[in-house]
Order: sequence, then structure tokens, then C-alpha cells
Amino acid sequence: MRKDHYYQLQLDTLAKVKELAIKPSLLIHSCCAPCNCYPMLYLYEYFDLTLYFNNDNIYPYQEYKMRLDELIRYTKQFNIDHKTDIKIVITDYDNVNFTKKLSIYKDLPELSERCWLCYRLRLEQAYQYADDNHYDYFTTVMTISRHKNAVKLNEIGKELAEQHPNVKYFYSDLKKGGGSDQAACLLKSLDLYRQQYCGCIYSYKEMLERKTEKKD
Repeated sequence: MRKDHYYQLQLDTLAKVKELAIKPSLLIHSCCAPCNCYPMLYLYEYFDLTLYFNNDNIYPYQEYKMRLDELIRYTKQFNIDHKTDIKIVITDYDNVNFTKKLSIYKDLPELSERCWLCYRLRLEQAYQYADDNHYDYFTTVMTISRHKNAVKLNEIGKELAEQHPNVKYFYSDLKKGGGSDQAACLLKSLDLYRQQYCGCIYSYKEMLERKTEKKD
């Protein structure tokens, strides 16, 4: 598979969508404002967007609330600036049970089976919502991040699309085609809160360990 395979699928889908008379609906799994800022700007002209915030992985609750509040703040301003009406669906927070599911891989580092399970659990829930509410497409903003495995995310998306044939999966590698650079520029200009670790309690502990090592 070529390195730009999912990016090319992204471009192919957008070319088809652009020819439609009406914007199709797209439910986007959204993890935080920094990861959302460029994808929203990039996609809103093609799709009728809804954000889905189901991030039980984030620990502790204060961090979860900070990321959610920043996403809400950014989306409100985006709607004003671009005359859109993008809504956010927010699920109940349940970090305890989510962490129990991840605990089987607690000793593994980031970008391992622990992360793949985390991706899958959140995308399964979000894709089910997209199906239940008759969205045309579903995707995740996480392929914008250099710290996420876009191939693994798209592979999971492909599997879930087979389980939900009524909702197309929007394949993407949003960091390609200058997406990463544009996201970085937006982050600077918007002064968004930027988290220092991925989200789960295990990545939180790894972040604390890195800070301790730097001090030493």
C-alpha cells in the first residue's frame, strides 16, 4: 500500500461530494479542539458536520472537562465566523469502566495494542451513533495528529464500515497535503489549549515520568 493511500481516498471522496447538490451529513469523532480546528475548516464546505465527543479515555476528569470546554469554545466561535451551525454530541463520562478495558495492556507503551483498543472502543460507539441517527458518513479527526497511527485508524474504520453499511466511512490522512502545517498555524493564531499527553491514565503516568526524568 502506498504511503498516501488514505490521503488519496480522502481526495477522491471530496471530489465526488463536491459534485452533489446537497451536502451529505458527516459525524466526526472529535477528541479535542487542537485536532479539530483544521479538519473542521477543511471539511465544512463539503459536509454538514456534527461533532461526537465520546472520550472516556481522558484522565483525570479535570483534563477531560478542559478539553471539552475548549472544543465547545472553538466550535461556537467557528459557527460565528463561518455562519455554520455545527453541533456537538457529548456522551456521559465513564473513565472507570473505560480504563478497566484498557488495563489488559497497561504495561504496553503508546502506539501499541493499548492505543488500538482505545481507538476501536471510541470509534465503535461513535459509528453506532452515526448509524442510529442516519448520517451519510462517519470519520475521526485523529488522523490529523502526528502522534496517531492513521493506517490503524483507517483499518478500524474499514472494519466498522462493513458492520454499518448504511453509513460510509470517510477515509483520511488529514495531516498530509499540508494539513499538519496548517493545523500548527491555526493553533498558534487561535491560542488553543494544547494537552501534554494523549489522554488515558497510562499516557498521563508516562508524561509524569518524562517530566521527572527531565528534572533529573
